[in-house]
Amino acid sequence: MSEIIIYTDGGTRGNGKANSIGGWGVVLEYKGHKKELWGGERNTTNNKMELTGAIRALQSIKTTNIPIKIHCDSAYVINGMTSWIAGWKKKGWKKSDGKAVENQDLWKYLDEIASTQESIEWCKVKGHSTNEGNNRADELANKAMDEVTNK
Repeated sequence: MSEIIIYTDGGTRGNGKANSIGGWGVVLEYKGHKKELWGGERNTTNNKMELTGAIRALQSIKTTNIPIKIHCDSAYVINGMTSWIAGWKKKGWKKSDGKAVENQDLWKYLDEIASTQESIEWCKVKGHSTNEGNNRADELANKAMDEVTNK
């Protein structure tokens, strides 16, 4: 059986500042078909946009039994889903320093929708490099930020 290939990216202009503008982009590929998604919002952070991209990608998938490969340049998302999340859940959504996990609502939702899939592989890719899918997801995130700016 073939797999669904996903590239996701997120970013923010003015990260952490008032009136920041964020965007996320997603490229989905399956059996020669390609679908692109993007969106943006104000007053957000890079990490929220990276998580939102992964969430929107998984929300768009209508099946649970086709293997999925998610390619993302965010170490935050990749490490969160492959290393950190199990410990956070055991510790009641606290980090090793005892502080609450940031963006908990998004992490919990991403974990919930990811758990409905039979097989997800989280793949770290180098950002702003030669990866065509990642570069396109970045372009879509920037397109979303431009759309928010021009509203």
